[in-house]
Amino acid sequence: MKSSYSKARRLAVLLVPMPLLVSVLLALGCGKGPDAQAPVDGANVKNKTKLKVAYLGITCEAPIFVAYEQGFFDEEGLDVELVKTDWDGLREGLGLGRFDANHTLIMYLLKPIEQGLDVKITGGIHTGCLRVQAGVKTDIKSVEDLKGKTIGVPTHLGSPPYLFASRVLAAHGIDPRPESNEVNWEAFPPDVLGKALEDGRIDAIATSDPIGTILLGQKIVRNIADQAVDAPYCDEYCCAAVVSGKLAKENPKAAAKVTRALLKAAKWVDANPIAAGNLSVEKKYLASSAEINVQALSKLKYIPGVSECRKSIDQAADEMLKCGLLKPSTDPVALAKRAWLDLDGVTDEWVEHLTAAKVDRVAPTLLAPDAFAALFDGKMGCCSCCCLNE
Repeated sequence: MKSSYSKARRLAVLLVPMPLLVSVLLALGCGKGPDAQAPVDGANVKNKTKLKVAYLGITCEAPIFVAYEQGFFDEEGLDVELVKTDWDGLREGLGLGRFDANHTLIMYLLKPIEQGLDVKITGGIHTGCLRVQAGVKTDIKSVEDLKGKTIGVPTHLGSPPYLFASRVLAAHGIDPRPESNEVNWEAFPPDVLGKALEDGRIDAIATSDPIGTILLGQKIVRNIADQAVDAPYCDEYCCAAVVSGKLAKENPKAAAKVTRALLKAAKWVDANPIAAGNLSVEKKYLASSAEINVQALSKLKYIPGVSECRKSIDQAADEMLKCGLLKPSTDPVALAKRAWLDLDGVTDEWVEHLTAAKVDRVAPTLLAPDAFAALFDGKMGCCSCCCLNE
């Protein structure tokens, strides 16, 4: 029997979909079909604003690829260059103004913003896929049962699954700080987490999809906390549009335009997960099989929003302070205010009137965890989640 973690290895780079007819993808879209929004000022002018939008090449970035390929950036009067980078390059590049925009994890940004990173969050893209899971061979049935146990996390302490697990523990009366010794933390490569559970080196894991679903399908774990379904996290935005502080100061109109393009694209992805997944793979933004990418993409909830995103920042900052992820002297209200930027034309009222042309003729068939896990037993390519490759 092949190790479940060689299967999970192909995950460490998450997301991609199978090719749809490119002609259909290019001809239809939220901005180009009968339900399209009217072009925003400057859309047909030659002198468009040039921006650099960074991307990592992961599944949840589908709105970035859709905004580029379906013309939403163009519709907003923007001449966008997509630039591939890595996690460190993304954060540093946005902070220094080398990149103008992206969408990324709120929790991933708050600590650096506390430390002086000059970026602004401008709108919600999708809710989360983080989980805390216990080995099925353990007697752990609740968060409280994790006290005194060893929890594995992907890559390093500080990854988004670790941040989420810390918040969950603190909310249930367990001090997650390593120095407290109320829980023990061990970092592993993402593809090794399941093997470490099976070997008894750890009792539980903090992870994200697709690894979380694969391990469920392999009957190695049970869910203890699930960001997608458990209150108060189920309505919280995981990823949000973000612009550089430089762009926010020097050209707030362009910051609003790039944010609107990303939110329009998120709406399109929600309506067309198959087409969006296929586009990401067909255009070589990702290195994965289309089937896996569509499955992974379909598990995320793309719900563009403004006020709820602002609330998500408030909630994340408050809980990150309580669990020791921020300095004791930090005012979470002030931090959330510093992290957020209101932009002209980016409102819930505007979002409510967004429509998306329907390209998908059928809804994707979501596989059960065991069938989803089977996609990774060989030759299906890889996919990578926004929360793993750091």
